[in-house]
Amino acid sequence: MSLSLCMIVKNEEVALPKCLSSVKDVVDEIVILDTGSSDRTPNIAQEFGAKIYNFQWCNDFSAARNAALKYVTGDWILVLDADETLAPSIVPQLKSAIQSEEYLLINLIRQEVGAAQSPYSLVSRLFRKHPHIRFERPYHALVDDSVSAILKQEPHWQIGYLQGVAILHKGYQKTAIAQNNKYAKAQAAMTEFLSTHPNDPYVCSKLGALYVEVGKITPGLELLQRGLNQATGGNSNTDKTRQQGYAVRREIIQPEENYEILYELHYHLGIAYSHLQNTQQAINHYQAAIKLPIYPMLKLGAYNNLGNLLKATKDFNGAKKAYETALKIDPSFAAGHYNLGMMLKALGLFTDAIASYQKAIKLNPYYAEAYQNLGVVQLKVGNQQASIIAFRNAIALHEQQNPAEAKRLRQGLYEMGLIKSRM
Repeated sequence: MSLSLCMIVKNEEVALPKCLSSVKDVVDEIVILDTGSSDRTPNIAQEFGAKIYNFQWCNDFSAARNAALKYVTGDWILVLDADETLAPSIVPQLKSAIQSEEYLLINLIRQEVGAAQSPYSLVSRLFRKHPHIRFERPYHALVDDSVSAILKQEPHWQIGYLQGVAILHKGYQKTAIAQNNKYAKAQAAMTEFLSTHPNDPYVCSKLGALYVEVGKITPGLELLQRGLNQATGGNSNTDKTRQQGYAVRREIIQPEENYEILYELHYHLGIAYSHLQNTQQAINHYQAAIKLPIYPMLKLGAYNNLGNLLKATKDFNGAKKAYETALKIDPSFAAGHYNLGMMLKALGLFTDAIASYQKAIKLNPYYAEAYQNLGVVQLKVGNQQASIIAFRNAIALHEQQNPAEAKRLRQGLYEMGLIKSRM
């Protein structure tokens, strides 16, 4: 089976080389639709042997993606954005999966590198070339609706997903969001879609989450609750899954059910109620989210945020369990090790806390807060030399990331007599 990469781009000369380098030995064809670049994006695409086509931008991502699909000739289609790369470790699974005859769509796990929330998501980016598969929705373009319609007419197809991270995405880092004006673009596109689809759970989830992110808590909460009411209006049949070697086969009972959307609604309602300091409601939504039958890695954010809330309510054992569950799901989750360290410190388990902070630092050498709290706990166990080293590392990192905190920490250490100068 041949595999085509399909992309839409505009002014991506910085990110595009890394993206295309990650797939150049994996795909048989690269199709790029340029929506009006004024930089070297088309030249870079040509250097990678891409077939390049032009498209007049119309503020609709689905329209652009569907136009790009028309030029694809492969049996299977992989869709990436320029700020994404394909994880090398997933390539053997991917190549095996597209040889299967039963799959129409194979969902991929995407890691949101540097995102403040939701480190993993499930994206419908690998699918068979089928005449009726098309993208819908103007901003977060999806093929899911068309796939569900096909399944009703052609029930022999299956949907699966690959195990492990397939795509690394840097587009939700704060600097990238600000630089590309992503919030404004998303709000404009989704608000227009919402006007004609006022009860669509997906757009309620995405736009509601965006409102909460930018501080518009009340309208965000209203949209999220509206989406939840719509999403839970049907039956609650459980999604059956079973292992299929390189992929997990999902037996579709009700194609219109989408537990991932339901998870996102509960998850973002948890965030919204946390902003409103309604801790119990937030806890309820996170607990509802983690009970849903979705891929465990997608639940990481809910477990982590639940742990934070339980810690705030002095339910230390509950918080510890939530953090430990998150780390069972993903042992490379640096923030999880840090939060577990904070919990262990609160419980007086200083040796275990030190180990957790050290794991967090090993995974993220730029974790200033982990160094700082490591210094605190080292001091508590009487290891002053190790404490000072950790504090100095924290100060050096804070000076780059948060100068005010660096100054405050340095002043505190000076007053304690641990350092001789405040400079």
